Amino acid sequence: VQLVESGGGLVQAGGSLRLSCAASGSIFSVYDMGWHRQAPGKQRELVASIASGGRLNYADSVKGRFTISRDNAKNTVYLQMNSLRPEDTAVYYCRIVTGTEGITWGQGTQVTVSS
Repeated sequence: VQLVESGGGLVQAGGSLRLSCAASGSIFSVYDMGWHRQAPGKQRELVASIASGGRLNYADSVKGRFTISRDNAKNTVYLQMNSLRPEDTAVYYCRIVTGTEGITWGQGTQVTVSS
């Protein structure tokens, strides 16, 4: 399984970005797709995830501002980020969990929010 992320960049506080992550390869039995982020000097943390049955999970810090969605036909997961804050600055990583490959991570995309 390969993951290709796009959509990161530089935005002012209060702005929006949309991240995309397209999965390709031998994709069977997808259990979960999600986004994590890692800021300098901090541990990687879960931002949002969506299970195969549609159950959503969000970090408290992004609830009400970020929305995760998934296009099963395209094997793509999206993260719409609104009302961005400087503390959202991090490298954002896409993650997929499948029954055959286990956990696969994307290469990461930088999101920088200026104040």
